[in-house]
Amino acid sequence: MDHLIKVQCIRHVYPDKTEVSLCGLDFVVNPGDRVVILGPNGAGKTTLLSHILGLLSPVEGHVEVMGMRPDKYFHIIRKHIGIVFQNVDEQIIGPRVYDDIAFSLRNERKTRQEVDERVHEVAELLELNDILDKIPHYLSGGQKKKVALAGAISMMPDILILDEPFDGLDPKSKAEMIALLNRLNKENGITLVITTHDINIVPQIADLIYVINNGQIVTKGSPREVFGQVDLLREANLEPPILMDLFDRLHKKGFQLEMPNNMEDAVEQLEKLMNAYS
Repeated sequence: MDHLIKVQCIRHVYPDKTEVSLCGLDFVVNPGDRVVILGPNGAGKTTLLSHILGLLSPVEGHVEVMGMRPDKYFHIIRKHIGIVFQNVDEQIIGPRVYDDIAFSLRNERKTRQEVDERVHEVAELLELNDILDKIPHYLSGGQKKKVALAGAISMMPDILILDEPFDGLDPKSKAEMIALLNRLNKENGITLVITTHDINIVPQIADLIYVINNGQIVTKGSPREVFGQVDLLREANLEPPILMDLFDRLHKKGFQLEMPNNMEDAVEQLEKLMNAYS
């Protein structure tokens, strides 16, 4: 299979006759990708995710997940997709953390031993062993996100979709979530599809970025390629990451600098620039 997900120019009509479209560039996700979707509120991010998950059916266009239409074959595809919603309080339904992680496993009629082994394996991976008997309602925001993530990966899906997973997290919890997601991608081969408003962390979590504005996918590319298009980002009501904005301003003033891939790349370029002027 060349791609896991492909979406081409979709249009959906809601029961109240409201129409929502998403066209422009094709949205394509390949196995092992780390994909981030950026766009202002109302741009079409939710429409895109809802079609990928099979929650909406397009009246026009094409949506394909693992070679199938998700709205027609959801019962097959759902076993291969994990989802973490923005509001995890609506997602966590187990009376204990253990039960929430075990929910999908029990639905798949795994044996009690299989469920127990898998729950503890996932809890170990996400460092949740100490709170398996806790009531989720009383956990911190960061812990709730981890519990929702644990439930989403309990079946070790091929694709993990996360809607604003860093929303409301403190810096420490945010760093832990980034490290966890990158580890799942690198060590378990899980493909990541993420929406986020936290643009400054995108270079740490993305190989490929799609920018959506007014129902159009207006650009795609690596963090360096996308964040180098500062004017296009601002047209989409997005501010580039502070580091990328700094390098763009320096470049426009005549300094020979390229958009950095990460902080280490930025430091190296600035050191070379300082040495050249010293």
